[in-house]
Amino acid sequence: MTQNDILRRLRYILDLSDSKMISIFRLAGHAVSREEISNWLKKDDDASYQALSDLQLATFLNGLIIDRRGERDGPRPEPEKHLSNNMIFMKLKIALNLKAEDILSIMALNHFTISKHELSAFFRKPTHKHYRKCKDQVLRNFLKGLQLKLRGDTSMTEQFQW
Repeated sequence: MTQNDILRRLRYILDLSDSKMISIFRLAGHAVSREEISNWLKKDDDASYQALSDLQLATFLNGLIIDRRGERDGPRPEPEKHLSNNMIFMKLKIALNLKAEDILSIMALNHFTISKHELSAFFRKPTHKHYRKCKDQVLRNFLKGLQLKLRGDTSMTEQFQW
């Protein structure tokens, strides 16, 4: 799953306009143009397609956290240069203010079940002995469940290339 796929999916799930996406990037301290956003959202085979970097997706997710939860005291966090699925999952959990039970119920909407212990392993530090790498399948099923919860449909699922 590419960073562009994740951005496309989040745009649809959260029903974000170009203007809203621009303001989310701005909240994280990064100015983007409507054209850049348009190029990131295009299909991979389009001539104008532009790959989204980890740094740009991390910036967007940080801005989403600020948009949904408000600015926190202290310095603004720097976006990560390298993102893992675990970090993406954690940032979405924070931005949407989700508890473990919420995430499990969202995943259950898509008929995907994991235990609370398996879920908590995704949010541990990589050096922790019970840390577990979040695979694309888990993140994909979480996003599909989130789409079912917030949009109530899967009609757009076919448009996204997983």
